[in-house]
Amino acid sequence: MAHNDSPTDDLVEIQQLLARYAVTITKGDLDGLLAVFTPDGTYSAFGDTYPLAEFPALVEAAPKGLFLTGTPVVELDGDTATGTQPLCFVDHATHDMRIGYYSDTYARTEHGWRLRTRAMTFIRRSGAHDSGRPHAYQRGEA
Repeated sequence: MAHNDSPTDDLVEIQQLLARYAVTITKGDLDGLLAVFTPDGTYSAFGDTYPLAEFPALVEAAPKGLFLTGTPVVELDGDTATGTQPLCFVDHATHDMRIGYYSDTYARTEHGWRLRTRAMTFIRRSGAHDSGRPHAYQRGEA
């Protein structure tokens, strides 16, 4: 992909990439979700880092609902970037909320910008910020 000379174009592309993440995971579109990551992409939460190969089981075990994300703060650095994006997850069955933010790294690829790493930080009622407690998905139990 040709390098963009416009930082605004890069920012819009990254924002659309992150919108695709939120919409595809909300709709249960696993293929669409996987497509927003680089092949070596990872997701970190619950004290572990998960490669793409583990995403299907991770998503299957996760609660279903609305992933409502805010506009990210993005720092561009040539063909890489870093960012932080707020998240409010609303459980479809109970409408209980989980709030926090993603800390991301992005890479420009031949297919456009992609997420390379995404790490979740939860904000607790106590005010604590942490990576979460292990949940329904446990490695090696399939």
